[in-house]
This record gives sequence, C-alpha cells and structure tokens, in this order.
Amino acid sequence: MSDTRHPLASRGAPGGGAYTRHDELARGLGWFSIGLGLLELTAARGLCRALGLRGRETLIQAYGVREVATGVAILMSHDPTPWILGRVGGDAIDLATLATGFEDDNPKKTNLAAATAAVAGVTVLDVICAQGLIGQKRLSPPGAFDYGDRSGFPLPPQAMRGAASDFEPPADFRIPEPLRPWQGGKA
Repeated sequence: MSDTRHPLASRGAPGGGAYTRHDELARGLGWFSIGLGLLELTAARGLCRALGLRGRETLIQAYGVREVATGVAILMSHDPTPWILGRVGGDAIDLATLATGFEDDNPKKTNLAAATAAVAGVTVLDVICAQGLIGQKRLSPPGAFDYGDRSGFPLPPQAMRGAASDFEPPADFRIPEPLRPWQGGKA
C-alpha cells in the first residue's frame, strides 16, 4: 500500500503528527520570501527609485539575501518556527527602513505608503504563523498524564524477588581485574 500522506507530514506537530494550516502557511511564506528576495537582489535600483529611497540599493540587496536565505531555511527545516520568527524580525527592519523614506521631499510617498501597508500585512501573516507554530509545540496541561500505576521497576517486584540470590562475587571483587595477578603477594 502506498503512503498517501502529505510529503511534509513529518513537519507537523511534535512526534510527526498532522500537517497543519500553520505548516502550510509557513511553506507559503518560505516561497514568498524567496521570490521577494530575488526581486530585491535583481531589481534593487528600480525598487529604490519607485519608493523614493535612492542611495539604498546595496541595503535592499542585503535584505534580498536575507529573504532568500530565510525562505530556503523555512522550506528545508523540519521546524520552521525559528525561521518564521526571523521573518518577523526582518519585517520590523523592513518597516523601519521604509519609515525613513517618509521625508517632506520624497515625491514617491504614495508608493512608499503602499509598500509599507504591504509589508505590514505580511508581518501580520508572519506573526499569526509564528504563534500557530509555537502553539503546536505546547506541552499538555499538568495532570493530563497519569503515571500512578507505574512502579519504576523494569519488572513487577514479585518477578524480581530473589534475582540477586544466585550471584557469587569473585574472591575480592573490589580489586580490578588487571590488578588481580598481584593479589596475595603472588606475581
């Protein structure tokens, strides 16, 4: 019988549980991150011109490298949570960079406002995804597991009773084996 589970089913809940919507969202954000990063790498000059952020092309390209690396890490990781949290941090940096462009002499404020709104929207998705992934990892509430019927012994006590009675130690088991030829004055 063939395995019809989702190819990334092992990335779901701890222990290889179900593949959730948050995992699917993380995967989508990973692909989005790669696409945005490639755009920032290849068209930094055009983006800066459209947003009125001239002179920041190298910075935008550095953000592109960050986006591509984060996207690849999200897609390759068994647990994308830290990488999604990294996206949230990257979004904060992006918003701070965009905020520096709202100067009186910037003729592209409308474009800048639209870009800021788009980044804020993606930030909301990143936060929702991160919260969902973290929520999957939460432990069960206290008292959910009852181990009261366990004794801690490998076998029931009745089965272990007398198990050590047939043990015969060597003449002096305190002397390590390599030193035994010299015991009792013999060489």
